Amino acid sequence: MTDSFEDQPEAPPADRASFADGVRFAFGTLTVLPARITRWDRPAARTGMACAPLAGLAVGLLAAVPGVLLLVLGGGPLLAAAVTVAVPAGLTRGLHLDGLADTADGLGSAKPAGDALRIMKQSDIGPFGVVALVMLLLVQVAALSQAYADSWARGALAAVTAAVTARLAMTLASRDGVPAARPEGLGAAVAGAVPRTTAAALAALTTVAAAAAALPLGLPAAARAAAAVLAALFVADRLLRRCVRRFDGVTGDVFGALAEVSATTALVVLALG
Repeated sequence: MTDSFEDQPEAPPADRASFADGVRFAFGTLTVLPARITRWDRPAARTGMACAPLAGLAVGLLAAVPGVLLLVLGGGPLLAAAVTVAVPAGLTRGLHLDGLADTADGLGSAKPAGDALRIMKQSDIGPFGVVALVMLLLVQVAALSQAYADSWARGALAAVTAAVTARLAMTLASRDGVPAARPEGLGAAVAGAVPRTTAAALAALTTVAAAAAALPLGLPAAARAAAAVLAALFVADRLLRRCVRRFDGVTGDVFGALAEVSATTALVVLALG
Protein backbone atom coordinates (compact mmCIF):
# COMPACT_ATOMS: atom_id res chain seq x y z
CA MET A 1 0.00 0.00 0.00
CA THR A 2 1.36 3.42 -0.91
CA ASP A 3 0.54 6.73 0.73
CA SER A 4 -0.35 9.87 -1.14
CA PHE A 5 2.23 12.62 -1.49
CA GLU A 6 0.50 14.61 1.22
CA ASP A 7 0.66 11.66 3.63
CA GLN A 8 4.41 11.17 3.29
CA PRO A 9 6.37 12.20 6.42
CA GLU A 10 8.69 15.14 6.12
CA ALA A 11 12.12 13.96 4.98
CA PRO A 12 15.00 14.54 7.39
CA PRO A 13 17.72 17.01 6.39
CA ALA A 14 20.35 15.68 4.01
CA ASP A 15 22.93 15.53 6.78
CA ARG A 16 20.65 13.48 9.03
CA ALA A 17 18.79 10.20 8.81
CA SER A 18 15.58 9.30 10.58
CA PHE A 19 15.44 6.74 13.37
CA ALA A 20 13.50 4.44 11.04
CA ASP A 21 16.24 4.72 8.41
CA GLY A 22 18.80 3.87 11.08
CA VAL A 23 16.88 0.82 12.29
CA ARG A 24 16.53 -0.45 8.72
CA PHE A 25 20.25 0.11 8.14
CA ALA A 26 21.19 -1.75 11.33
CA PHE A 27 18.88 -4.71 10.77
CA GLY A 28 19.54 -4.83 7.03
CA THR A 29 23.33 -4.91 7.38
CA LEU A 30 23.78 -6.83 10.64
CA THR A 31 21.01 -9.46 10.43
CA VAL A 32 18.96 -11.44 7.91
CA LEU A 33 15.75 -10.21 9.49
CA PRO A 34 13.47 -8.49 6.95
CA ALA A 35 14.48 -4.84 6.70
CA ARG A 36 14.60 -2.85 3.47
CA ILE A 37 17.50 -0.42 3.61
CA THR A 38 16.14 2.92 2.42
CA ARG A 39 19.37 4.91 2.60
CA TRP A 40 23.02 3.96 2.17
CA ASP A 41 24.93 7.13 3.02
CA ARG A 42 26.92 8.56 5.89
CA PRO A 43 23.94 9.95 7.84
CA ALA A 44 22.18 6.58 7.57
CA ALA A 45 25.37 4.80 8.62
CA ARG A 46 25.72 7.13 11.62
CA THR A 47 22.17 6.50 12.82
CA GLY A 48 22.27 2.84 11.80
CA MET A 49 25.39 1.97 13.75
CA ALA A 50 23.98 3.81 16.75
CA CYS A 51 20.97 1.47 16.43
CA ALA A 52 23.17 -1.63 16.19
CA PRO A 53 22.49 -2.68 19.82
CA LEU A 54 18.78 -2.86 18.95
CA ALA A 55 19.59 -5.41 16.27
CA GLY A 56 21.59 -7.28 18.90
CA LEU A 57 18.61 -7.23 21.25
CA ALA A 58 16.44 -8.87 18.58
CA VAL A 59 19.08 -11.49 17.80
CA GLY A 60 19.62 -12.24 21.47
CA LEU A 61 15.94 -12.70 22.20
CA LEU A 62 15.49 -14.97 19.19
CA ALA A 63 18.53 -16.99 20.30
CA ALA A 64 17.35 -17.34 23.90
CA VAL A 65 13.85 -18.59 23.06
CA PRO A 66 14.82 -22.03 21.66
CA GLY A 67 17.37 -22.53 24.43
CA VAL A 68 14.79 -21.90 27.12
CA LEU A 69 12.22 -24.08 25.35
CA LEU A 70 14.68 -26.96 25.17
CA LEU A 71 15.31 -26.73 28.90
CA VAL A 72 11.58 -26.64 29.63
CA LEU A 73 11.05 -29.70 27.43
CA GLY A 74 13.73 -31.66 29.27
CA GLY A 75 16.82 -30.94 27.19
CA GLY A 76 20.11 -30.48 28.97
CA PRO A 77 22.03 -27.19 29.34
CA LEU A 78 24.64 -28.28 26.78
CA LEU A 79 22.02 -28.81 24.10
CA ALA A 80 20.31 -25.53 24.98
CA ALA A 81 23.63 -23.71 24.78
CA ALA A 82 24.59 -25.23 21.41
CA VAL A 83 21.27 -24.24 19.85
CA THR A 84 21.45 -20.75 21.34
CA VAL A 85 24.91 -20.25 19.85
CA ALA A 86 23.73 -21.53 16.46
CA VAL A 87 20.85 -19.07 16.15
CA PRO A 88 22.95 -15.86 15.86
CA ALA A 89 25.13 -17.58 13.28
CA GLY A 90 22.04 -18.28 11.21
CA LEU A 91 20.63 -14.80 11.70
CA THR A 92 23.83 -13.28 10.30
CA ARG A 93 24.44 -15.90 7.57
CA GLY A 94 27.63 -16.71 9.46
CA LEU A 95 29.19 -13.44 8.32
CA HIS A 96 30.48 -12.48 11.75
CA LEU A 97 32.10 -15.87 12.20
CA ASP A 98 33.57 -15.58 8.71
CA GLY A 99 34.89 -12.15 9.66
CA LEU A 100 36.51 -13.61 12.74
CA ALA A 101 38.22 -16.31 10.70
CA ASP A 102 39.42 -13.86 8.05
CA THR A 103 40.70 -11.43 10.65
CA ALA A 104 42.57 -14.21 12.44
CA ASP A 105 44.19 -15.23 9.15
CA GLY A 106 45.13 -11.62 8.42
CA LEU A 107 46.60 -11.01 11.85
CA GLY A 108 48.45 -14.31 11.83
CA SER A 109 49.90 -13.91 8.35
CA ALA A 110 52.78 -11.62 9.38
CA LYS A 111 52.37 -9.91 5.99
CA PRO A 112 52.28 -6.17 5.24
CA ALA A 113 48.87 -4.51 5.48
CA GLY A 114 48.08 -4.79 1.78
CA ASP A 115 48.96 -8.47 1.59
CA ALA A 116 47.09 -9.21 4.82
CA LEU A 117 43.97 -7.55 3.42
CA ARG A 118 44.23 -9.66 0.28
CA ILE A 119 44.48 -12.80 2.43
CA MET A 120 41.34 -11.71 4.28
CA LYS A 121 39.42 -11.31 1.00
CA GLN A 122 40.16 -14.85 -0.15
CA SER A 123 37.24 -17.26 0.06
CA ASP A 124 39.14 -20.03 1.85
CA ILE A 125 39.93 -20.15 5.57
CA GLY A 126 43.49 -20.65 6.75
CA PRO A 127 44.79 -22.45 9.86
CA PHE A 128 44.57 -19.36 12.09
CA GLY A 129 40.95 -18.88 11.08
CA VAL A 130 40.03 -22.50 11.71
CA VAL A 131 41.59 -22.51 15.17
CA ALA A 132 39.94 -19.20 16.06
CA LEU A 133 36.51 -20.45 14.97
CA VAL A 134 36.73 -23.78 16.78
CA MET A 135 38.04 -22.30 20.02
CA LEU A 136 35.57 -19.42 20.06
CA LEU A 137 32.53 -21.64 19.47
CA LEU A 138 33.69 -24.11 22.11
CA VAL A 139 34.09 -21.33 24.66
CA GLN A 140 30.71 -19.82 23.79
CA VAL A 141 28.89 -23.13 24.16
CA ALA A 142 30.75 -24.00 27.38
CA ALA A 143 30.02 -20.63 28.97
CA LEU A 144 26.35 -20.65 27.98
CA SER A 145 25.97 -24.23 29.15
CA GLN A 146 27.20 -23.24 32.59
CA ALA A 147 24.76 -20.32 32.68
CA TYR A 148 21.84 -22.53 31.61
CA ALA A 149 22.83 -25.13 34.20
CA ASP A 150 22.25 -22.52 36.89
CA SER A 151 18.82 -21.47 35.58
CA TRP A 152 16.96 -20.76 32.36
CA ALA A 153 16.76 -17.09 33.32
CA ARG A 154 20.51 -16.76 33.75
CA GLY A 155 21.12 -18.51 30.44
CA ALA A 156 18.61 -16.36 28.58
CA LEU A 157 20.02 -13.15 30.05
CA ALA A 158 23.53 -14.25 29.08
CA ALA A 159 22.45 -14.85 25.49
CA VAL A 160 20.73 -11.47 25.21
CA THR A 161 23.50 -9.54 26.95
CA ALA A 162 26.17 -11.09 24.75
CA ALA A 163 24.25 -10.34 21.54
CA VAL A 164 23.61 -6.71 22.48
CA THR A 165 27.20 -6.19 23.59
CA ALA A 166 28.49 -7.70 20.35
CA ARG A 167 26.65 -5.08 18.30
CA LEU A 168 27.60 -2.34 20.73
CA ALA A 169 31.24 -3.20 20.03
CA MET A 170 30.50 -2.49 16.38
CA THR A 171 29.03 0.88 17.33
CA LEU A 172 32.16 1.81 19.24
CA ALA A 173 34.33 0.64 16.33
CA SER A 174 32.42 3.09 14.10
CA ARG A 175 33.32 6.10 16.23
CA ASP A 176 35.14 9.22 15.10
CA GLY A 177 38.82 8.72 14.38
CA VAL A 178 38.68 5.04 13.37
CA PRO A 179 39.76 4.84 9.70
CA ALA A 180 38.67 2.37 7.03
CA ALA A 181 41.29 0.01 5.64
CA ARG A 182 39.64 -0.13 2.22
CA PRO A 183 37.75 2.46 0.15
CA GLU A 184 34.80 0.07 -0.27
CA GLY A 185 32.70 -2.33 1.77
CA LEU A 186 30.92 -2.06 5.11
CA GLY A 187 34.05 -0.86 6.88
CA ALA A 188 34.33 2.15 4.58
CA ALA A 189 30.61 2.87 4.87
CA VAL A 190 30.54 3.08 8.67
CA ALA A 191 34.10 3.84 9.81
CA GLY A 192 34.22 7.12 11.72
CA ALA A 193 30.49 7.67 11.32
CA VAL A 194 29.38 7.68 14.98
CA PRO A 195 30.27 10.65 17.21
CA ARG A 196 32.33 9.68 20.23
CA THR A 197 29.80 11.18 22.62
CA THR A 198 27.05 9.03 21.12
CA ALA A 199 29.17 5.89 21.35
CA ALA A 200 30.08 6.62 24.97
CA ALA A 201 26.45 7.30 25.89
CA LEU A 202 25.31 4.04 24.30
CA ALA A 203 28.04 2.12 26.14
CA ALA A 204 26.93 3.60 29.47
CA LEU A 205 23.24 3.00 28.72
CA THR A 206 23.86 -0.63 27.73
CA THR A 207 25.91 -1.28 30.87
CA VAL A 208 23.17 0.11 33.10
CA ALA A 209 20.47 -1.77 31.18
CA ALA A 210 22.35 -5.07 31.49
CA ALA A 211 22.71 -4.60 35.22
CA ALA A 212 19.04 -3.66 35.59
CA ALA A 213 17.92 -6.71 33.60
CA ALA A 214 19.96 -9.00 35.85
CA LEU A 215 18.94 -7.30 39.10
CA PRO A 216 15.99 -9.70 39.76
CA LEU A 217 18.62 -12.46 40.05
CA GLY A 218 20.37 -10.52 42.82
CA LEU A 219 22.96 -7.80 43.25
CA PRO A 220 25.91 -10.08 42.41
CA ALA A 221 24.24 -11.01 39.11
CA ALA A 222 23.65 -7.33 38.30
CA ALA A 223 27.27 -6.47 39.05
CA ARG A 224 28.42 -9.42 36.95
CA ALA A 225 26.27 -8.28 34.01
CA ALA A 226 27.73 -4.78 34.11
CA ALA A 227 31.24 -6.23 34.39
CA ALA A 228 30.55 -8.50 31.42
CA VAL A 229 29.64 -5.56 29.18
CA LEU A 230 32.64 -3.50 30.28
CA ALA A 231 35.07 -6.41 29.95
CA ALA A 232 33.74 -7.26 26.50
CA LEU A 233 34.10 -3.68 25.32
CA PHE A 234 37.64 -3.49 26.72
CA VAL A 235 38.72 -6.65 24.91
CA ALA A 236 37.03 -5.50 21.71
CA ASP A 237 38.82 -2.16 21.91
CA ARG A 238 42.17 -3.92 22.32
CA LEU A 239 41.44 -6.00 19.23
CA LEU A 240 40.24 -2.93 17.33
CA ARG A 241 43.45 -1.05 18.06
CA ARG A 242 45.51 -4.06 17.00
CA CYS A 243 43.61 -4.33 13.71
CA VAL A 244 43.91 -0.61 12.97
CA ARG A 245 47.68 -0.79 13.48
CA ARG A 246 47.95 -4.02 11.48
CA PHE A 247 45.62 -3.22 8.57
CA ASP A 248 45.73 0.59 8.64
CA GLY A 249 42.02 0.64 9.46
CA VAL A 250 38.90 -1.48 9.83
CA THR A 251 37.04 -3.70 7.38
CA GLY A 252 33.75 -5.56 7.48
CA ASP A 253 35.70 -8.64 8.59
CA VAL A 254 37.11 -6.73 11.54
CA PHE A 255 33.60 -5.72 12.58
CA GLY A 256 32.57 -9.37 12.53
CA ALA A 257 35.58 -10.35 14.61
CA LEU A 258 34.86 -7.62 17.15
CA ALA A 259 31.28 -8.84 17.51
CA GLU A 260 32.27 -12.45 18.10
CA VAL A 261 35.14 -11.70 20.47
CA SER A 262 33.08 -9.28 22.57
CA ALA A 263 30.15 -11.72 22.74
CA THR A 264 32.48 -14.50 23.87
CA THR A 265 34.09 -12.31 26.51
CA ALA A 266 30.70 -11.31 27.88
CA LEU A 267 29.59 -14.96 28.05
CA VAL A 268 32.75 -15.99 29.91
CA VAL A 269 32.29 -13.27 32.53
CA LEU A 270 28.60 -14.12 32.91
CA ALA A 271 29.45 -17.79 33.45
CA LEU A 272 31.62 -16.95 36.45
CA GLY A 273 30.41 -16.87 40.03
